[in-house]
Amino acid sequence: MGADHELLKAVATRLVQAMPASDFVARIGGDEFALVQTDVEEPEQCSQLASRIIELVGRPYDLDGRHINIGTSIGIAIAPSDGTNPDQILKAADMALYLAKGDGRGTHRFFEREMDKRLQARRSLELDLRKAMSNGEFEVHYQPIVDTQSGKVSSFEALLRWNHPERGQISPAQFIPVAEETGLIVPLGEWVLRTACIHAAKWPKEISVAVNLSAMQFKGKNLIPLTLNALATSGLAPARLDLEITESVLLQDEANTTSTLHQLRDIGVQISMDDFGTGYSSLAYLRNFPFDKIKIDRSFVRDMLVRKDCQAIIRAVVGLARSLRIKTVIEGIETKEQFETAKAEGCTEAQGFLFAKAMPEREVADFLTRHASAAAVAA
Repeated sequence: MGADHELLKAVATRLVQAMPASDFVARIGGDEFALVQTDVEEPEQCSQLASRIIELVGRPYDLDGRHINIGTSIGIAIAPSDGTNPDQILKAADMALYLAKGDGRGTHRFFEREMDKRLQARRSLELDLRKAMSNGEFEVHYQPIVDTQSGKVSSFEALLRWNHPERGQISPAQFIPVAEETGLIVPLGEWVLRTACIHAAKWPKEISVAVNLSAMQFKGKNLIPLTLNALATSGLAPARLDLEITESVLLQDEANTTSTLHQLRDIGVQISMDDFGTGYSSLAYLRNFPFDKIKIDRSFVRDMLVRKDCQAIIRAVVGLARSLRIKTVIEGIETKEQFETAKAEGCTEAQGFLFAKAMPEREVADFLTRHASAAAVAA
């Protein structure tokens, strides 16, 4: 509690620094602040201030020897076009903020009239999301990861799927951000981890399962006991569990997160950095934590056959990983030519539609049989 209070005080100080002396800053609850900007002639002035605040608040904080990074989302409403009294203006700014959060950290949004409809749809999705958890509407699907040398399946990545009773399949790109905002990602993540361990325990012992962890799962104290319990209940060997994190996990409380990752490694599970190369500090994290794998983001794969710089980046990442004794998984492989190029560059594993789309667990055994037969014929 003390650390959170000190962080909020530090944020407030930076907000005051960013604002002209004639303007006003106030904390309105939790981690939300209201800023009143006067003498605004053009919306661009608001946009410039928002960008300045995002940059200033996003700089690292050093509190009690801990290195902390946070992100900021900003919603903007302008009087009198968006409201004629404080309540209306604050409501409009709150709507814009809600949607800015959905765009990811480090963004700002202006209020627009159609936002009310979009916000209602988003809140409807949130209500359905809560019901879905108790109604058993979620299912874990698995996408294979293949060893580039042997062609054999080495792992499956667990991916959450939502089959809505009325809307049908809802894209994770739609519901995961809502789950993150509402905190529902924590119980969802726990369910996925337990389910994936139970399923993987039935597979051949040489095949592991990769499970994505949310940044929010690191904020509580439950991740270590949850992992231990999921392994013990399922009987899955720790070495067959691969926990994937993105840079966003490491951007929050780096010291606490790194400590948790080391505890997970002590249990015997593998740790992978997902979407490698898309963040600002990926290389620094490799120095601070010994990952077992790094997953090269699909954005590099998409253009690697036509852009030499993408192929050069992949080659450099693979070389770096090899020197650190870290395996590399290349994502988004859709063609045989992409696979052969990735293999030639030294990537140890590959994942993508070339091998299979994500499938329900009931189809995994048949897939493994077919894939083994195809690999034998190819050999």
